[in-house]
Amino acid sequence: MRLLTALKTAPLLAACVVAKANYPAIPVDTTTPVQQRLAIYGPNSISIGWNTYEKLNESCVEYGTSSEKLDRRACALVEPTTYPTSRTYENVVILTDLTAGTTYYYKIVSTNSTVDHFLSPRVPGDETPFSINAVIDLGVYGEDGYTIKGDKSKKDTIPTINPALNHTTIGRLASTVDDYEFVIHPGDFAYADDWFLSLDNLLDGENAYQAILENFYEQLAPISGRKPYMASPGNHEAACQEIPFTTGLCPDGQKNFTDFMHRFGRTMPSSFTSVSTNDSAKVFANQARELAQPPFWYSFEYGMAHIVMINTETDFEDAPSGKGGSAHLNGGPFGAKNQQLEFLEADLASVDRDVTPWVIVAGHRPWYTAGSACTPCQEAFEDLLYTYGVDLGVFGHVHNAQRFLPVYNSVADPNGMQDPKAPMYIVAGGAGNIEGLSSITKQLDFTEFANDEDYTYSTIRFLDRNHLQVDFINSVSGEVLDTSTLYKSHEARFVRQ
Repeated sequence: MRLLTALKTAPLLAACVVAKANYPAIPVDTTTPVQQRLAIYGPNSISIGWNTYEKLNESCVEYGTSSEKLDRRACALVEPTTYPTSRTYENVVILTDLTAGTTYYYKIVSTNSTVDHFLSPRVPGDETPFSINAVIDLGVYGEDGYTIKGDKSKKDTIPTINPALNHTTIGRLASTVDDYEFVIHPGDFAYADDWFLSLDNLLDGENAYQAILENFYEQLAPISGRKPYMASPGNHEAACQEIPFTTGLCPDGQKNFTDFMHRFGRTMPSSFTSVSTNDSAKVFANQARELAQPPFWYSFEYGMAHIVMINTETDFEDAPSGKGGSAHLNGGPFGAKNQQLEFLEADLASVDRDVTPWVIVAGHRPWYTAGSACTPCQEAFEDLLYTYGVDLGVFGHVHNAQRFLPVYNSVADPNGMQDPKAPMYIVAGGAGNIEGLSSITKQLDFTEFANDEDYTYSTIRFLDRNHLQVDFINSVSGEVLDTSTLYKSHEARFVRQ
C-alpha cells in the first residue's frame, strides 16, 4: 500500500525534487538531428522524422541517388511541434516522386549531421520477393531495461549501435540489415510508463518518463533512420504510468498517447490511393483514406503486400485502454464512433488480390494467445479479418513468441496451412523490455510453436504470390527457432466470405 501511494503521488512530487533521471546528453549544437525515423508515406514517397533540442526555423532534407550528389531538397510544410514535458521538437519532411525500389541517400540539414540511406518503396504489384520484420514490445536498453550482448556482420554498412548498450534485438536488426526492407511495430515502445520499476525514479516520474523515451528512440535511430519503421499503438503508449485510475495524476504531455501522436502522427501514411482497375475497389479505397487516422489506424501497400495497422487500445466497444476500458487508462477516442471499424471494412473491401495478393493486419493485443487474450478485440475485429480473407494477423502484448494454425472463432481451419479461409495468427511480443518474458503455462489446441525462453522477433518473407514464410528469430544468436510456410491460391480477385 505504501508503494502504491508513492506511485500515485510521484508525478505530483516530480517538480519538487532534483532530477535523477538518466537523460541523454544534449548536443552542443542543438540543431543536431536525433531520434531519426523513416516511414513509407506513399507508393513513391518516404517520410523522414527527427527531433531537435531547439525549434528550427526551417526543417529540410537534402537527398539524391548518390551519396556524393544530394541534388534534391525538401522542406517541412508545417512547423516543428512539441508538448509539455518534452525537451525536443518533432520535425517531419516528406520526400515525393521517388523512383521505386531505388537506394536514396539523404542528409538532414544541420551544421552537425551525416549522410544515411534508404530503399524507396516498391510499387504495389511488384512481385519481387522481399522480407519484413515484426518487432513488438521493445523497450529501452541499459540502466532502464536489460542488457545482453549482440553481434554484427553483414554486407551493407552496418548501422552503428552504441557498443556500451549491448543490444540484442536492435543489434540483430543492425547485423541483418540486408535481409529485410522495413519493420512493423504494432505497439509498446520504450516502456517509459514503467519508470517506477527503478526505485531511484519514485520521486522523479516526470523526468524519468521523458528520459526513457529519449534514450529509447535514440537507441532505435540507427535502425529507424535506415529502414521504414511502421508504428501503431500499444498500452504502454497510453499514459505516464499503467496503474489503474491514476492517469489523471499524470503531468500534461504524458496522457492520452501524447508522445506517440507527436512522434508518429505526421510520419505514418493514410491509406493509399487504389491502383486497381476496378471502380468499386477505388471507391472503397477512397472511403478508407477518409476514415484513416494515422498513426492509430491506417494501411499501406508495398510490392505483393497490403498491410493494415490497427489500434487495439481505443475506438471500439469495450476497448481496453479506452474510456471505461478494463485497463482503466482513459485513452481516446481518436475518431468518431465506429470510425476505426468502418475504416477497416472499407480498406479490406478495397484490396485487389491481382495487385496485392497478401493481406496482413497488425495490432497490439491478440485474441489468440497462451496468455492474456483480448476478448473485446476479438469481438470487434475477428469477423472482418475472416470475411475479407486476411492472410496473416500479427500481434504482440504477450511477451513471448507464438504461432497458430489458421483459425476462426477458436476453431482451426480444416485446410491448415494449405489454402485456408481463416487467417494465420502469430504473437511476436518477445523483443525484450524491462518487464521480461512471459511464461507459457498452457497452450491453445491449435498452437504450432511457442517459446518463452528467448528474446525473439519475427521475419515475414513474401516469397511469391502464393507462398508466405514466417520465421521466429533468436535475437541473441540469430538462430531460426521456427519456420512455417503458408500457401494461399489467391484465386479470388476480391474476397468476401
